[in-house]
Amino acid sequence: MTSTASSTDTRQGQTTHDQRPPWQQRLRRFGHSARTGADVRERLVPPYAEPSARLWQLLGVGPGLAGRLGRWAGWGGPLVVTLVAGVMRFWNLGSPKAVIFDETYYAKDAWALVHRGFEVDWAKDANDLILSRNGHVPIPTDAAYVVHPPVGKYVIGLGELVFGFDPFGWRFMTALLGTLSVLLLCRIGRRLFRSTFLGCLAGALMAVDGLHFVMSRTALLDGVLMFFVLAAFGALVVDRDRARERLAAALPVGADGLARPDADVAEGTRLGWRPWRWTAGLLLGLALGTKWNGLYFLAAFAVMSVLWDVGARRVAGAGRPYLAVLKRDLGLAFLATVPVAVVTYLVSWTGWIRSSTDGSGGYFRNWAATDGRGGSWTWLPDWLRSLWHYEHEVYEFHVGLSSPHTYMSNPWSWIVDGRPVSYFYESPSPGADGCPADAGEKCAREVLAIGTPLLWWVAGFAVLYVLWRWLLRRDWRAGAIACGVAAGYLPWFLYQERTIFFFYAVVFLPFLCLAVAMLLGAVIGPPGSSDTRRVAGATGAGVLVLLIAWNFIYFWPLYTGTAIPIDQWRSRMWLDTWV
Repeated sequence: MTSTASSTDTRQGQTTHDQRPPWQQRLRRFGHSARTGADVRERLVPPYAEPSARLWQLLGVGPGLAGRLGRWAGWGGPLVVTLVAGVMRFWNLGSPKAVIFDETYYAKDAWALVHRGFEVDWAKDANDLILSRNGHVPIPTDAAYVVHPPVGKYVIGLGELVFGFDPFGWRFMTALLGTLSVLLLCRIGRRLFRSTFLGCLAGALMAVDGLHFVMSRTALLDGVLMFFVLAAFGALVVDRDRARERLAAALPVGADGLARPDADVAEGTRLGWRPWRWTAGLLLGLALGTKWNGLYFLAAFAVMSVLWDVGARRVAGAGRPYLAVLKRDLGLAFLATVPVAVVTYLVSWTGWIRSSTDGSGGYFRNWAATDGRGGSWTWLPDWLRSLWHYEHEVYEFHVGLSSPHTYMSNPWSWIVDGRPVSYFYESPSPGADGCPADAGEKCAREVLAIGTPLLWWVAGFAVLYVLWRWLLRRDWRAGAIACGVAAGYLPWFLYQERTIFFFYAVVFLPFLCLAVAMLLGAVIGPPGSSDTRRVAGATGAGVLVLLIAWNFIYFWPLYTGTAIPIDQWRSRMWLDTWV
């Protein structure tokens, strides 16, 4: 029985064992398998999986309606998942009515940026004044030293401009981007796996992840960074399909109607300007302009995209695919990513660049005209030298940041939810702030940035699974997922002595959800499996997904700042390190 989950299998159309290269034959004991297809076009651009006719019959759906549902499902399914995610994220968004955790920096910086073009130094009692006066407070004039680029704060500021300088206003855009990221993941997963079911599953898993949920309801930069990184990844996946479609269309077709590899076509075909790759460069520039760790994604995704071109030309028949990519693709690939990202980053500083140089503008804006006079770089514009100095000072701050913090954590603990971050905590008395009158003692009201535990623990195994599929099954989709996890996770191991936090992991969370979806697709079973095997697999996968959803519901009070009796709060502290 065919299933929408079947596209995770790559064993169809394998060559016989004695036709494989010796290294592939040796790796067979570890699960490696290579594949070829009768028509190269299907290898270049695999078709999307379709629900079987038998499934529609079991559901009592006629052929006409089944066809319409199949056509609508590609967008209808992701939109339904996104709607559910959006309702949850926007529900009571202004609560807690407080400046929680690092909102004390970014909400005020955003308000200053959209009005003055640079961040300013706020008074110590500014938070209380903003909340008590509904945001009607004067904006200071003295520039402030800040350590993150402006893009994410501009994004937060858009919500403040539209809805006001209050908790709902400064959380609006992160909630919107969090919701849209669920839609993106559904569509990216669908294109990646060629399965609407698995795409929607990946999006649904992220919709019920606690870390994503909390970050979508808090005015911090990491959720904005995650959105731009995911959108860039999606643009590159679309670009990969478009490029391979162009190669497939250029291949000669034999009398039997099948296309076969052709070295001349594979090595000589130009793939055009590829606007989706340029879009990815722009999005990666916005990611870099939000937080500097976007640079790792720029490097990783640029290399990944070029390797995809190598693979496409090899499948199409190129005898020397690396040389073909060097001649035909590499130059434009570089221009579309690195320079576009750098220019985007510089443009994001326009407000600071245009500010006054008489000492009343942005921090360090007049450095080149004062402390930076002279030297061998005076031929550069003053704004560029001042910006370079500013960025150097910020870099020194970041690499030297080692002051202890209650909720700092080592990246080794992230994948198991080892040390979540408490953004907000109060102990309301019975009958106050939602605490039940019969509670008997004070309640706990907390916003805890913690991933849905069961989802993250399963994701640890899913990462091992995708590494196996990438290394030994040569599955490009597993490699792409591993690339996203590695770019967001591994760099933090270089800074284990630095003050870092678990919520930084939200940037690679979408790739963990894709990994779990891929694992569950394998649990459901490959094409050609018996009905018993598929039913057992689907039952197991379904039970696991339901448990993850239950886990999210169980921790809901800790994600939303809902007051609960202290005993109920303690029952949710599964690990000592969560307190």
